Amino acid sequence: MTYNSKILKAFESVIKHLETSISALKHNDKDAFSNGVWHAAAELEYTLFLFFLAVGDEHKMSLAKLNPDPKSLQMDQAILKVKELVDKAQNLFRVGDIINAYKSVYLARHYVFRVQESLTKNKHKVGGRKK
Repeated sequence: MTYNSKILKAFESVIKHLETSISALKHNDKDAFSNGVWHAAAELEYTLFLFFLAVGDEHKMSLAKLNPDPKSLQMDQAILKVKELVDKAQNLFRVGDIINAYKSVYLARHYVFRVQESLTKNKHKVGGRKK
C-alpha cells in the first residue's frame, strides 16, 4: 500500500470518527462525543505522520504550519470546523496540492486539541463537584 492510499484511508477514518462525534453531540452523548474526538485526534496525528513520510521535506512542511486561536469557538463549532478542514484537505490531496492539504490537516489537529482541552476542563469541573 502506497503512502497516498494510506493517507486517503486515514482521511476516511478521521471523517468517520468526526461524524460519530457530531452525531453524539447532537444526541447529547458526552462519552461517545469524547471518544470520537480522541479517535479523530489520533487519526489526524497518524495522517500528519504519513504526510511527513510521503513528502520527506520537513522544511516545506514546517513552512505550512499555522497556529490559529480557536478558543472563541464553541465545541460544536470547532468540531464542524475540523470536519470542514479535513474535507478540504482530502480534496486538496486528491488534486495533488500536498502542502495545502497538509496545512489543512495541521489546522484541523489544532482545533481538535482545543476541543480536547475543553473536554478535559469540563471533566475536571464535573469531577470536582462530586467530591
